[in-house]
Amino acid sequence: MITEKIDNLVEKILGRKIRKGFLQYFRYLICGGIATVTDVGLLFVLTHIFHVYYLLAAAVSFAAGISVNYTLNTIMVFKSSGKMKREFSIFVMIGIGGLLWTEVILWLLVDKLDIYVMFAKAVAIVLVLQWNFFMRKKFVFPEEPAGAKDVSFY
Repeated sequence: MITEKIDNLVEKILGRKIRKGFLQYFRYLICGGIATVTDVGLLFVLTHIFHVYYLLAAAVSFAAGISVNYTLNTIMVFKSSGKMKREFSIFVMIGIGGLLWTEVILWLLVDKLDIYVMFAKAVAIVLVLQWNFFMRKKFVFPEEPAGAKDVSFY
C-alpha cells in the first residue's frame, strides 16, 4: 500500500519510529504539495500568460487543486467512509472556507501592501494549510486515517 511505503521511507530517512499522526500529516503535506503545484501552476498560467484577473484566476486554480487534493487524500491520507458525495461536499465546503481565507490574504497582501501575487499566494498557502487539514480531519474523515491504527497527533 502506498501509505505504508511513504511511512516506511520517512521513518528510514529519519532513522526512528514516527507517531502515526505525524505520518498522516506528512502524507497530507505530500498530497497538498501536489495539489498546490496544480493550483499555483494554473494560477501562474492564467495570470501571466492569459492575463486573467488574479482573484478570478485564484478561484479557477483552486477548483482544479481541490479536485486533485480530494482524490489524493482519499487514497493516501484519510479513510473514506464510502459516502463520496457527502465527503466531497464537506471537503469542498471546507476548501471554500480556505479559498475565502486565501482571497482575503491575497487581497490584503496584493492590493493593500503591493506584494507580488505569487509571494502572497505562498503566504496564503502556509496559513490556509492548517485550516484545511484540521477541519477535514475533524469533519470529513473523522475515522482512523488510511494505513494507521494510532491516530494521535502527538
